[in-house]
Amino acid sequence: MKIIFPKFDKLGMPLLGLAAATFFIIETKKQLRKRTRPKTERIIENGAVAAVALPALRLLLLPGMYAAARLAQKKNFGLLNWLPLPKWLRYAAGFLLLDYTNYFWHVLLHQSNLLWRFHNIHHMDLDMDLSTAWRFHIGENIFSLPYRSAAAALLGVPGSLVLFYEVIFEGCTAFHHSNIRLPYEAERRLNWVLVTPRMHGIHHSIVARETNSNFSVIFSWWDRLHQSLRLNVPQNEITIGVPAYRDPKEQSPKQLFLLPFTQQRPWHLPDGTVPEREELYPPHHLCP
Repeated sequence: MKIIFPKFDKLGMPLLGLAAATFFIIETKKQLRKRTRPKTERIIENGAVAAVALPALRLLLLPGMYAAARLAQKKNFGLLNWLPLPKWLRYAAGFLLLDYTNYFWHVLLHQSNLLWRFHNIHHMDLDMDLSTAWRFHIGENIFSLPYRSAAAALLGVPGSLVLFYEVIFEGCTAFHHSNIRLPYEAERRLNWVLVTPRMHGIHHSIVARETNSNFSVIFSWWDRLHQSLRLNVPQNEITIGVPAYRDPKEQSPKQLFLLPFTQQRPWHLPDGTVPEREELYPPHHLCP
C-alpha cells in the first residue's frame, strides 16, 4: 500500500501548517468565545491526544482511502467511473460527494453508541479553539478507515482527488474549530457556503439539541438540506463540552485515551440536571 505522497507532504502539509499558524495568531487577537481554562494546559492535553491520532490518520487512513480509490479506478468501479462525465465535472462532483459522505459519517459518530465513545473525546474539551481540531482519539481515526475508504471506492473518485480533498478537509476543520471572531456580516454571508466558527461552536454546546446539529465539515449545504442546521445561539451563551464531563482533572491524556473503554455517563450535569435553552430565534438565524 502506497504511503508516500510527495505533493501532499511537500505542498499540502506546509499549506496546512501555514493555515494553522494563521488561525492561531488570529484567534489570539480576535477571540470569539471567552476561555474557561488556561490555554497552555489545553494545548498540552490536546497535543498529546493528537500526537497519537495524527500518525494513524497520515499512515493508515490516508493511504487506505487512496488505495481504495485507485483500486476502484483500476477495476472501473464506482459511480463516477460509470458515468460519462468530462474530467472537470467528475472531479467537481467527486469533491462534493466526498464531503456529503463525511456529513453522514459525522452523524453516525453521534448516533452510534460505540463510535460516540471515541468521538466523545473530541467533544469533552471544555473550550474550543484550533487545538480542538486535532483532538481526536486514535480509535476514531481507525474506525473511520473502512467507512471513508468504502465511500471513496463506491463513488469512484480519483486517488489524486482523495489527497486534494483531504487537504481542504483538514484546513476547513482547523478553520471552523478556531476561536476566531469574524466580522458578523462577513461570516453570515460565508456561512451560506462554508462551515464557520460560529456555526461549529454551536455543535460543541452542552445542550443536546445543539450538539446534534451542524454536522457538515466543509459545505454548510448538507445541514440545510437535512434540516440539521442550527445557528440561533449567541456565542456568549454557549457552554462548550459534554455535561457529564465538566471536571478539568478528567482531561489528562491518559484518562482521555482510556475513557472510551469505561462506562459512559448520561447526558446531564453532575447535579443531575439536563442543559436546555429557550429558542428565541429561528434555527437559520445566525446569532453574533
